[in-house]
Order: sequence, then structure tokens, then C-alpha cells
Amino acid sequence: MTSRPKTTLYNRLTPGGERNFADDLRAENTGAVLLLLGAVVALVWVNSPWSASYLALGDIVIGPSALHLDLSVAQWATDGLLAIFFFVVGLELKREMVDGQLRRPSTAIVPILAAVGGMAAPAAIYALINTFSDGGSMDGWAVPVATDIAFAVAVLTVFGKRLPTALRAFLLTLAVVDDLLGIVVIAVFYADGLQFAWLAASFATIGVFAVLVRRRGMTAWILVPLAVAAWGFMHASGVHATIAGVILGFTVPALARAGESVSIAEHLEHLWRPVSAGLAVPVFALFAAGVSLSPEDLASTAGDPAAQGVALGLVLGKPIGILIATFLLVKLTGANLDPSVRWPDLFAVSVVAGVGFTVSLLIGELSFAETSPHSEHVKAAVLIGSLTSAAIGGALLTWRTRIHLARPAEPVELTTVV
Repeated sequence: MTSRPKTTLYNRLTPGGERNFADDLRAENTGAVLLLLGAVVALVWVNSPWSASYLALGDIVIGPSALHLDLSVAQWATDGLLAIFFFVVGLELKREMVDGQLRRPSTAIVPILAAVGGMAAPAAIYALINTFSDGGSMDGWAVPVATDIAFAVAVLTVFGKRLPTALRAFLLTLAVVDDLLGIVVIAVFYADGLQFAWLAASFATIGVFAVLVRRRGMTAWILVPLAVAAWGFMHASGVHATIAGVILGFTVPALARAGESVSIAEHLEHLWRPVSAGLAVPVFALFAAGVSLSPEDLASTAGDPAAQGVALGLVLGKPIGILIATFLLVKLTGANLDPSVRWPDLFAVSVVAGVGFTVSLLIGELSFAETSPHSEHVKAAVLIGSLTSAAIGGALLTWRTRIHLARPAEPVELTTVV
């Protein structure tokens, strides 16, 4: 008798299946779902009888102390994996500045100033609450200024599919500028004991990376070790290591060369976005979003001025700042919104911009030490504020979609300002 061959239940994906899987990870909706899933797992785990194992896992130290890399697993998620996310952000920013919405001042001026207003108002609300409240802290003023581009665009994609394309361009440009300014805030205000020798070594390594990435035929076997070295030197310098990812992204050429169909920046973004969306951001959320949701902890969070400032800054400050900045620009300069966009549309999108998540959680961790009484409260406030903004924004987008569908179609221009 001949034995029947054993059936393998789970084989590796075919090349076509791998491409489809990677494309799914590149989708904005998928990235947002995985981010939310990581946060939900963290919340369930830390509020379960097994919460001690969650804390123990995050505290495991890995890495050589001689290289200043003896980091806990939670720190590796924040300083290490999140650098991949910021590398992809850097590539996206470079492309937008060279060949996108930020290339044309006439197109970009409204969302750029709206982004500035959308950062100033939340910071002002936070400062106002914490200045006049007992037990307040000004250390977290920058937490509510950020917009999570992946999550915000996913909300717009799900609930505002039929809205004018100019709204998507507005939100994308606003979120990109928001990311850029958020990166500046992290680099300037959260550097800790600068070591200029290590900083110089990081910039020198980035310079070598910038030269080699432009050469045809350059392989990942050379570029990836250089990027890791630049990250390690940046970490040792006292500047937050994720800044290395952004700067590396900025060095990559954003225009296609002769004989190439896509630029190197577009190619690398296509290559690394699945890693960012499918691994880096969800794992970061897993270790950053673990806060207790017991009635006692929620009550103390509600009474903490720092948490109040963060939540109100995201839910109220973002739309207030964006709308005021846009209104003043339109009134003072005579600029016009795209003909397909109405002010209620802009209001709905500005509420969605209050989804902070990734960068807000990162700035929260940088603002308050783990031993600070504000640390856990601010994390909870970021989650509550972001989910509230997503829920209200989604409802408003659904309402505006119905209004647009009930109205005769109008010609759509792709510029935000005409």
C-alpha cells in the first residue's frame, strides 16, 4: 500500500497572495483597523486578571548597555519600531513638498495655515485649563496638537466616500503639515541631554545614506545597516530616535529619474508602508495604550487637568483652530474655498482632525515619566478624545454625504484654493 501524502494546512502565500496581502496593509482602512486593534488588545489585557503579565512584558530589557541600547520592550516599540513609521512619514512629506500639494503655495496655503491653527488652539486650551487648575501641568501642552493621518483619512474614506475630492486633498495636506510640525516639536522640545558627538555621527551616517540611496543598483544590504546605525547614533545623542527616520526619509529622491517609472521615495514608501501599518504602529499601540479603565481610574482621569486639556484640545481645539484659521484667511486675503466644498463639509473634516492616536501617544510618553501621576491619565485622554473625534466626525461626514447626494452634481476642481 502506498501512503497518502500528508496535507499541509497552512502553506506560505503565493507571490500573488503576498502582493495582495501587502496591498491590503497599504490601505488606509487596514492601517487604522490594526492600530485600533492594538489599542483594544492593550486595554483588554491591562484591565484583565493578567495585567501583571502585560506590565512584565513591557519591562523586559533587551540590548547592549555599552551602546546605550539596553531598552525595555516598550521602549523598543516607541523608539525603534516607530522610527519605521516616521521614515514612511518622511518619505510622504518629501513627495508632497517636491511633487504634491505642498509644492504649490496657492494650493497649500489654506490647509497649511489650518494646520497651524489646528495645533495652536489645542495647545492654548490645554494651557488655559492647566494654568488655572490645581494640580495642572504644562508639560503636556503638545500632546493634543497632533493628527493621526492614517486614522483620520480612514474615517474620511469610510464615512465620506461621496464627498468632494478637494476635501480629501485638504485633510491630507493638513495632516501632512501637522506631522511635520509635530516632528519639529518633538525634535526641539523633547531632546534630553544632547551629546553632540553622537549627533554628529548620526548626521554623518545620514549623509552617507543620502549619497548611496541615489545610486542605481544600491541594495538594502547596505542601506538598511546605515539607517540602523543612524538611528542608533541619534538615540545616543539625546534627540528622540524617531527623528532619524524622518530625516532619512527626507534624503530620498522624490522625482523619478530618466528610465524609471517611479521615484525612489515612492518605491521605498510602497515597500515599507506595510511594515509600518502592519507591524510598527500596532505594536506601538499595544504597549502605549495600556491604561486602566476601572471606575476609580476613570474618575481620577476626569479630574486631572492634564487629561482634561488633552481630551478637550483634541475634540474642541482642533476644529476650532482649523475653522478660525481658514475663515480668517478667506476673509483677509479674498481667497475662496474650492467650489465643491461647503463650510459644513470643512467643519466635519476639522472634527476628524481631532483623531490624535499615534503621535499624541508618543508625545504623551515623552511629556510625562512613567512615575508621573499624569502619565496614565493622559494616555486615557488621548484614546477617549481620539475616539470621540472619530465618532462625531464620522456622523458629520455621513450627514454631509447625504446632503451632497441629494444635491445636483457640481463641477469639481482639485485645488483647495482658487
